[in-house]
Amino acid sequence: MIKPSRISGTAFLMLFLHETSLMLLKEIKILSGKEIRLEIKQKYVLNGILLYLVSTILIAYLAFSRVIDPETWNSLFWIILLFVAVNSISKSFVQESPSRLIYYYTLSSPQGILLSKILYNGLLMILLAGLSSGLFILLMGNRILNFPLFLAVLFLGSIGLSSTLTMVAAIASRASNNFSLIAILSFPIILPLLLILVRVSSSALNTVGWAGNAGWLILLIMIDITVILLAFILFPYIWKE
Repeated sequence: MIKPSRISGTAFLMLFLHETSLMLLKEIKILSGKEIRLEIKQKYVLNGILLYLVSTILIAYLAFSRVIDPETWNSLFWIILLFVAVNSISKSFVQESPSRLIYYYTLSSPQGILLSKILYNGLLMILLAGLSSGLFILLMGNRILNFPLFLAVLFLGSIGLSSTLTMVAAIASRASNNFSLIAILSFPIILPLLLILVRVSSSALNTVGWAGNAGWLILLIMIDITVILLAFILFPYIWKE
């Protein structure tokens, strides 16, 4: 026989989790909108990132004159995208003033702030990755044989890079030499992810099938989920400092 108190306790817990999730989603929506409005207001930041992206790809085009094999095409693409990601996402917490962080501390939960940053940076990385792939195809020639596989890798890679760099930027924001610390901390974390991205995207450039790549895609999904969960759990401790 089930006790009524146990039923009411379970119902209360479910209601509490439901209300907490709704509040968290509301915070993420408001804070993500704030990030987008700030980016639109500060146009020079986004314009600088786009200028860096276009000029880097243009220099690669002038250096190779479209005489390039698929392996070099793939390596150059991910190297450029990595540097674009570091330059665009490293400012996530560095640009926030201490007084503004205190203001956020009184109004929002640390999980809401972190997830809103990851969401915004993920959308920005997907946009930059799509633009860079389009410019690469236009200037360096189309070397992609399996577009669905390449797009899947591009999406998962953008989420992985954005979430990892956001977490590292949150840690580095508590130190004085922020940008140097971001580069030092992010390299050993991003290197395994980058090797997998290069491996799977190379397959998309050389074969039209999906054979042997399903496991790699699942591994990329697991890496993305793990990084986001770790950031979700650890960020409140950083936020309290």
